[in-house]
This record gives sequence, structure tokens and C-alpha cells, in this order.
Amino acid sequence: MKILLADTLPEKSIAHLQALGVEVVNTPKLKAEELASAIDDADILVVRSTEVDADCISMAKNLSLIIRAGAGVNNIDMKAANARGIYVSNCPGKNSIAVAELAMGLLLALDRRIPENVIDLQKGKWNKSEYSKAEGLFGKTVGVIGAGQIGKEFIKRAKAFGMDVVVWSRSMTKEKADTLGVKFAATIEELMPQCDIVSVHLALKPETKKIITKDMIAMLRPRTIFLNTSRWEVVDEPALFEAAKAGNIRVGADVFSGEPEDKTSPFTNGLATLQNVYGTHHIGASTEQAQNAIAEEMVAIVKQYKERGTVKNWVNKAKVTAAKYQLVVRHFDKPGVLANVFNDLKSAEINIQEVENLIFEGTQTACCTLKLDAQPPERTLQSISARTDEVIQAQLVPL
Repeated sequence: MKILLADTLPEKSIAHLQALGVEVVNTPKLKAEELASAIDDADILVVRSTEVDADCISMAKNLSLIIRAGAGVNNIDMKAANARGIYVSNCPGKNSIAVAELAMGLLLALDRRIPENVIDLQKGKWNKSEYSKAEGLFGKTVGVIGAGQIGKEFIKRAKAFGMDVVVWSRSMTKEKADTLGVKFAATIEELMPQCDIVSVHLALKPETKKIITKDMIAMLRPRTIFLNTSRWEVVDEPALFEAAKAGNIRVGADVFSGEPEDKTSPFTNGLATLQNVYGTHHIGASTEQAQNAIAEEMVAIVKQYKERGTVKNWVNKAKVTAAKYQLVVRHFDKPGVLANVFNDLKSAEINIQEVENLIFEGTQTACCTLKLDAQPPERTLQSISARTDEVIQAQLVPL
């Protein structure tokens, strides 16, 4: 098994991969446009931020698994991977604390104007009267948009600072909010105007792209602190720029449009240049703790795939299939039984969407569950059941 590492990973993780008996090709400075020519006969591709496009996937001879050494998979062409039957896996939750810590850091820096303090002192300028005007965080209301693992970690820290927390997410309910000890907002529009601070923690999906609209941004109170450490695409960035430029809000952001792929490159973004905007270089997950945890999870994914042929954290498995019926076949555990069942279904032009075969204790009998895209004709079911030396019972259940 051959693995191509296309981004920087800890040396000890590379050693752990090699200890598994796999061939490791470590090329951490590969650019997206170079990936297609470098993929060659690799079985597994590991990336962090490098784009994996359709050309790279089509050029891969043996590629069967792409691992995103991070949480989101929006840098991978999922449509192309699905068309080739290539697993995509990720390492969710391993950077949650790091991102939440950065969001809190941006919040504190904005409230106390820490960067300006530091710059003035470095210039030999003492200006205590100016920098004594911070509002403070205790008792403020913070709205959290997105309550996944990162959002929950941010909530813990906000509550520890004595802030009141209001939460909206697509899966949040009042009951769940009560369990977290926070207030529930039914919509983003309900959340925005009641907050002194808003922190965004959404995954980038088609349904979350620009979910925070110009009209929602206009609902923010004057001097609200708006934090985004998730993805820039979830916010109407031009509207955010205009609101910040007008001095209506303050912004802390770790994500911007036009981010270079290279680690050190020229960068232009109007939002990042404003005096009331504190920006960082998309470093939310970039702590040593987080990167080590992500790398360990990546090694665990490879180990399971090599030893068991199954994929941990498989993200592109269909959540909904065309299956309309479930055929449950209890049968004797011997060669050819399931092959005959499959042939009967093939003859009836019935497609199997999912299959699971489990063995009873004693290994004499088994139960096979097949999810089918259509109802088999009665003659097919009779053909399966007629082989009494193979089949104990065949039962069809509508889904």
C-alpha cells in the first residue's frame, strides 16, 4: 500500500505510518496543480488544505482513499471521488479546542485592543488613557451560530467568562439548548439583534453558503463584535466589509476570500485592511496540540483501512439511497447461497443498494439483509425460497 502525503505532517506521524508497513511518499510542498502528476500509483492521498480536483482524481491509477487531515472536505472534489468510488475520510473534532481558543483570543483582542497596545509600546509610546476604554465581556450576550464540536467548545469558554449565550444551529432545539445551559434562537434573524457578540462556527455546505446575509448583518447592534473562524463563504463578505467600513461593527476573522494556497504569498482583501477588523492567517487549527491529534487520527484511519478494509470517518457514503424494499434471507452458511440469491435478483433486474450478512453462533446459519431499489416479482421470491437446502426463510419488507 502506497501513501502520498501532500501537506506537512508531524515527523512522528510519518514514522507511525511507516511502522504499519506502508510505503510513504512525503511531498509536503506540492501545489494543487502539481498533484495530478504526482499521484501516480498511490493508494491513499493525505491532504490538509491542498485542493484535490477532478483532474488529480482522474489521473490516479490506484487511488481508493483520500484523507483530509482536518474537519471540512470542501477542498476535495467530492463529485469526482464519488464517480470513481473513492472513499473520502476526515478527522473531525480534533481541532475544535484550537479554533474555539482562537475565537476567544480574537474576542479579547478586539475588546481590549491588544494589537494597538503592543504596537504603541514597541514604538515607545505610552497611552494608558486611550486603552483604558475597554467595555469588558462579563454579562455580555454572545450569539453562537453553529453548535457542532467547535461551537460547543466556544460555548464552554464564553460561559466561563460570564457571558450569556444564545445559540442557533440547524439541528438545535430548545431541549438541546436547555441541556447546554444556553438560550435557543429559532432563526439567525432572531439571534442577531439581541447580541453584543456573534461568533460563527458553521461547516461549509451548499445550504450554509452565504447563510448570513446582508439583511442579517444589518440587524446587528452598533459596536457588535462579529467573529468568523469557520469559512468565509458562509457570510456575505462584501456586506460584512461595508458594515465594518462604516464603523457599525467590529470584526475578528480567521478566514477571508482570496486566501493564497502557498503559506507565504501576497494577499489582498479589503476587509482585512480595516482598522476595526482583526484578522489572522487561517490558523484556527494550527496549534501543535491540534495538529498532533489530527495526525494521530489520520494514522488510525490508515491502520484500519489497511488491516480491516473499512474506512473510519467515511464522509461520502450515501445518506439516502434508492432502496424501497428490504429482503431478509436467513440461510445456511455455506458457499454459493448468496451467489444464487444475487443471480435471482439480477435476472429480475433488481439492484442491491446495501447488503449485510451476519453469522449466528455456531457458524451453521446466517442472516443476510439486502436493501433493494424495487419490489422483486413473486416468482423471484419463490425461486429463492424453493432452495430449502440453502434458504431457511426469505422475507420482503417495504421500507
